[in-house]
Amino acid sequence: MQELLNHPAVQAGLAPFLAALVAAELFQRVRLSGLAVIAGFAVTVYLASDFAIEPLTASRKIVLLGLISAALGLLLSVVRLSLFSALLPILGGAAAVWVALRILQQQPPQTLLLWGAGCAAYVAILVWSLDSIESDPLRAANAATALGIGTGGAALVGASALLGQFGLALGSAAAAHLLIQMISNKPLPAGRAFTLPLSVIAGLTGCIAVLSAQLPWYALPILATIPVVARLMPLPRQSIRMQGLLLSLPTFAIAGGAIYAAWRSAGDIPF
Repeated sequence: MQELLNHPAVQAGLAPFLAALVAAELFQRVRLSGLAVIAGFAVTVYLASDFAIEPLTASRKIVLLGLISAALGLLLSVVRLSLFSALLPILGGAAAVWVALRILQQQPPQTLLLWGAGCAAYVAILVWSLDSIESDPLRAANAATALGIGTGGAALVGASALLGQFGLALGSAAAAHLLIQMISNKPLPAGRAFTLPLSVIAGLTGCIAVLSAQLPWYALPILATIPVVARLMPLPRQSIRMQGLLLSLPTFAIAGGAIYAAWRSAGDIPF
């Protein structure tokens, strides 16, 4: 049993998917099924890493901020405050600088400013774009699934196993949320308890994979277009199932493009 739980496919795929599936079903009656994403991520952290704080490495900062953002997202799902629509991207950008600070401090001043600003902008864009669709469960779950898989797959190809598992766990958890909507043919509430931790964890994971592993920087702008496309793509007045399938085509294609970009950079492709 322990050997099975130690398998990466279980830790980053099956376990977070099942945990998110159970959490989404349990909490949907109180309209907090968005907590599924942090439930799935927490299971992966438990199996693949730990919840220790010291020493406060970049990966542990990601876990810590993921849990904090989930708590904040839960609060904002219950208490609607319009002020936070503008404030959340700023907080996300500041979080990116804090997580990457130790790595950035080892760089020359010009590189430090460029990379720091780039990471802050990337996380801020993800937080803003996913927050703009937090009230549209189908678009949010679709974008989250593609973003998680794209981030995890690209980080894994970029030679970072733990960061890859973080991203894939998000994708698996979001996929459970999306699957329930597709099977029931009904929207499942998402809210900021879903979109905020996902955007923060995915954004920070991508940034650290660029700074400390071999993920090419241009994979991040590709990934950043996923929630934007999910928001802007027009959908016909059809069933949730059909809308979900149509929406999956461009978002998953973009995720695949980010993974392919990382693969080409790694030089392991056979053509």
